[in-house]
Amino acid sequence: MLYYLFHYLDQLDFPGAGMFKYISFRSGMALIFSLFISTIIGKKIIDKLQYMQIGEIVRDLGLEGQMSKKGTPTMGGIIIIIAIIIPCLLFGRLENIYMLLMLITTVWLGAIGFLDDYIKVFKKDKEGLHGRFKIIGQVGLGLIVGLTLYLSPDVVIRENVYAKNTNNEEVIKYMPENIKSTQTTIPFLKNNNFDYADLVPFLGENAQIAGWIIFILVTIFIVTAVSNGANLTDGLDGLATGSSAIIGVTLGILAYLSGHIAYASYLNIMYIPGTEELVVFASAFIGATIGFLWYNAFPAQVFMGDTGSLTLGGIIAVFAILIHKELLIPVLCAIFLVEDLSVMIQVAYFKFTKKKYGEGRRFFKMAPLHHHFQKQGNSGIDAIIQRPFRAIPESKIVVRFWIVGIILAVITIVTLKMR
Repeated sequence: MLYYLFHYLDQLDFPGAGMFKYISFRSGMALIFSLFISTIIGKKIIDKLQYMQIGEIVRDLGLEGQMSKKGTPTMGGIIIIIAIIIPCLLFGRLENIYMLLMLITTVWLGAIGFLDDYIKVFKKDKEGLHGRFKIIGQVGLGLIVGLTLYLSPDVVIRENVYAKNTNNEEVIKYMPENIKSTQTTIPFLKNNNFDYADLVPFLGENAQIAGWIIFILVTIFIVTAVSNGANLTDGLDGLATGSSAIIGVTLGILAYLSGHIAYASYLNIMYIPGTEELVVFASAFIGATIGFLWYNAFPAQVFMGDTGSLTLGGIIAVFAILIHKELLIPVLCAIFLVEDLSVMIQVAYFKFTKKKYGEGRRFFKMAPLHHHFQKQGNSGIDAIIQRPFRAIPESKIVVRFWIVGIILAVITIVTLKMR
């Protein structure tokens, strides 16, 4: 909103109004405002949650310090959502299709998570919202994002191609026109553009339409997988929040590079007009998560609940899709992916051993993976499989996961030149 006000004032030669034309200025202001909201206003929300006795319901899993978390205010994801939306409304260009999709994602998954937490806290149903309804909501969001990218005339790319100059040297050039395309970026490869339509070349003229169908299905899968991964990661104080902040910084950098034709050309990645506006959203996202971490770090004064964790994962997934970097998610979001896989492996191994030996066994001491490191090791053959033997303090597990997240973020950015 302020963007449009100062754009009008700039036409009247109002001093300083022209600053709002620059992404760097608006991104910086979004970061500052989101930090202010999540820390100052966030404290008031936490006090209100305590007054309303909206406390975490904790099951005794035999983990050190676990029961001390009982009664800690939950549903703090409201703070993150507010701290993202308000700065974006103030400093973002609201006609930008990418900004609109990110705001819809934030509200959509925030509402699903809020409903889940509401059922747990107020209805005293520890299962919360039934899993099928969460999946329906995630699939619905994937459809909205995928179909919007297909139908909107504003969603275009400028394809990067290799060419020879007068000295017979390879240079990067861009096609003369913007096009709608299902191309995405493949890491580590020199010719790094991949078109989903190439998966169905036998369809001839219909291959492009089929490519969009495949793209929409991929979008649904990624939104569901990453949002659930973030939800599973939210089990230790500050783990999901800090990891998301690191990922947010990386996505913000990638969005800025993709939306700037000079930098995109230098890195040999496709130029995506309009994605530079996502830097404003990324700045608000970073500020919101860091500000929330002020209260969520060990020992946590508030938990985000599904209101926050589903929202964070969905934002990360949709953001990566909008900048055509969804194939980098397995690297950038490897922590979320491993948390997902640890649960799947645990369940599969338990069922397999129960069928084979008549008694179910566990591959990990506990799943998701972060609880495996938190739990004291067993004796015998299980101790060999289920390392480490000793429990690691919660705060150390979280910091180590953050360090791994930083390494993954650096690798993700380096992949743009590592080919």
